[in-house]
Amino acid sequence: MPISEVRRPVLSMQLQARFAAGHGVTLATCLRDTGIDEATLANPNTEILASQELQLVRNIVKEIGHIPGIGLDAGAQYNLSSYGIFGFALLTSVNLRNMFTTAENYLDLSYAFVRFKPGVVSDKVYELRIEETHIPEDVRQFLFERDFAAWGNVMREIRPDLLPVISATFRCKRPAYGERYRDLCGVEPQYETQDNIITFNSAHIDEPLPQSDSDMARLCLDQCRQLLEKRRIRTGVAGRVRDRLLKAPSEMPGIEQVSEEMHLAVRSLRRRLEEEGTTFRALVEEVRQMLAEEYLRMPGMKIEEISMRLGYSEPASFIHAFKRWKNVSPHAFRAGQ
Repeated sequence: MPISEVRRPVLSMQLQARFAAGHGVTLATCLRDTGIDEATLANPNTEILASQELQLVRNIVKEIGHIPGIGLDAGAQYNLSSYGIFGFALLTSVNLRNMFTTAENYLDLSYAFVRFKPGVVSDKVYELRIEETHIPEDVRQFLFERDFAAWGNVMREIRPDLLPVISATFRCKRPAYGERYRDLCGVEPQYETQDNIITFNSAHIDEPLPQSDSDMARLCLDQCRQLLEKRRIRTGVAGRVRDRLLKAPSEMPGIEQVSEEMHLAVRSLRRRLEEEGTTFRALVEEVRQMLAEEYLRMPGMKIEEISMRLGYSEPASFIHAFKRWKNVSPHAFRAGQ
């Protein structure tokens, strides 16, 4: 799947818009031509396409892309918690080798536009290639630096001591702020090379990470796998319907209202959803179930409030639906978390 079609949480757009605001860029300018309005951006349940975030980045670069190192500054806004379950899967990885493999397999759960490709060079050297040539040229340097700096933040949280880096090479010319690249890598990089490659001492790549937990990592990977599958099948019309349902789950619209908003006949919407292997009712159920599980993990939220937030007329209807989804009551589900 092209990266532009990958679905992701809206959080990254929120972080970038907030960062741009600190440099005097208005929210209206950031959101221009993204297809996202301010209310949608503010909704934490919103999922967007990577192409929409790319447009936001393009708007920001047009305004402040001339500032030296601005991409690195933008990347500093991200930390391990920004990535949700994907970040926790990285944190609990057994070792760096396992962590790099997880990052490669589930990178679409991050906000990265670069691609990471880990691999063995020899018995003594392990490498991590950073590919960026697929990124549009007008935002390539910004996104490369943003994702590289974000990766550096994550690595420092996972392994606070110095990484066993042997060397670093980059395609770009040495920037005036090259010392920031050196600080991120831990070594003085070489520039204007054929590839972006960080190499590591293989003798240390299999050392246990400080917060490694094989059982927890396995659970996190299962959740990552399920989440990735859901996102990949929720593109197209189904994705648009799901986004609309997430906007106001307490006032769940019917298919007639959604089809009108999408400028489609009800029959056409049903047919398009069927072609994508789902139905309007299934999407409503999916959205409600996903939100119900999230709300039940919030200790202070009562069942009555959850049922109201999900658009049920009474708690009994919500409880009945939840039992049908999970084969346990909401109370039992919460107790097991």
